Amino acid sequence: MKLLATLASLSLMASASSQATPKGQDVRLVAPALEKYAQERLLGEVWKRPGLGPRDRSIVTVAALIARNQTVEMPTYFNLALDNGVKPQEMSEIITHLAFYCGWGNAMSAVAVAKDVFAARMIGTDQLPPASPSLLPLDEAGEADRATRVGQQFGAVFPGVVQYTTDVLFRDLWLRPDVAPRDRSLVTIGALIASGQPAQLTPHLHKAMENGLTQLEAAEAIAHLAFYIGWPNIFSAMPVATDVFAKRAR
Repeated sequence: MKLLATLASLSLMASASSQATPKGQDVRLVAPALEKYAQERLLGEVWKRPGLGPRDRSIVTVAALIARNQTVEMPTYFNLALDNGVKPQEMSEIITHLAFYCGWGNAMSAVAVAKDVFAARMIGTDQLPPASPSLLPLDEAGEADRATRVGQQFGAVFPGVVQYTTDVLFRDLWLRPDVAPRDRSLVTIGALIASGQPAQLTPHLHKAMENGLTQLEAAEAIAHLAFYIGWPNIFSAMPVATDVFAKRAR
């Protein structure tokens, strides 16, 4: 039943993609080959690959769209994410999280789109996370090690960045409970790759795997992203991911 529901969502997504936006309405007249690739490869094949579930594919796609401020596609994929099991409070938290990794402006663009999606689905504020929830437990030793390393490297020159990185990101944002740490990591690595930030991928990919993301899932997320952010960004990310996988296998 779950597979049938997923296939139905993909069918609806394909229909929405061809009807909901001016670009979608014109795609057959402008780029019939693009429509063929979208239907046969992206929707007909990539989204059905077994290495990453539909919910995770939705999470990483949403992260990529927000990171790249691609608002035209957001309504379709925000709705698909909700259909695939991403909860409204998780969507809210993903947008909040990405404000820190992709910028306030990109998050605000996503807010404008999500507001209409939520309204159409009658999602009220009672389904959203509180502004100040009880935080998850902090890994004191791991966070102390991270803070020390960053402080030694940058603290003397950029004390403000170092302070906010500790106080806001790792002692607050990452501990908010309405997105599981593993999913929060998936959002982060998807956004980093989509933003063309491979230099930041190493620590976050290590963190993702410590949070429960498997190597197969990480590899599938990267393959999935190729269709949404382009092959050059993926080929910049793959050497970094390969190095992380090799080091963790030792």
